[in-house]
Amino acid sequence: MSDGGATQWLDDDEMRFWRSFIITATLLESRLNQNLSESHGITHSDYTILVFLSEAPGRRLRMSVLAELIASSKSRLSHQIARMEKAGLVSRQECDSDGRGVLAALLPAGMDLLERAAPTHVTAVRELVISQVTTAEQKSFADALDRIHRALSGDGQVAAAS
Repeated sequence: MSDGGATQWLDDDEMRFWRSFIITATLLESRLNQNLSESHGITHSDYTILVFLSEAPGRRLRMSVLAELIASSKSRLSHQIARMEKAGLVSRQECDSDGRGVLAALLPAGMDLLERAAPTHVTAVRELVISQVTTAEQKSFADALDRIHRALSGDGQVAAAS
């Protein structure tokens, strides 16, 4: 595999950082999914949708906005919302301002589930992440992740994560 010398390969420290980041993110998502699934029958992605809807005005968001917030394709979100609709957690509604837009709306059962699942989620986040780093490290890491997020999204905005 020859690149003519143009590629700037990762040095040992950069490779350690990169691999640690990817592996840790994958393990964390898996553990959060496992905890929420075993305790409440939802995925971490479901939980994140419930959180964003609960924080939105009227507990409703345009599907396109929600897809951006959770870094999902519109198609994947549509399938996920359909599954959550069947479970009675959310509903789809026509957008009042234009007949073309579709809103995802949090139903009372979804809010109830979120209120039950939140302590499980927060306990796991605190145990697996927050308690592992100092306050200064949290700020530094959050700043770095914000820069990476902006580079990935290209819009300069950073969504509040769950």
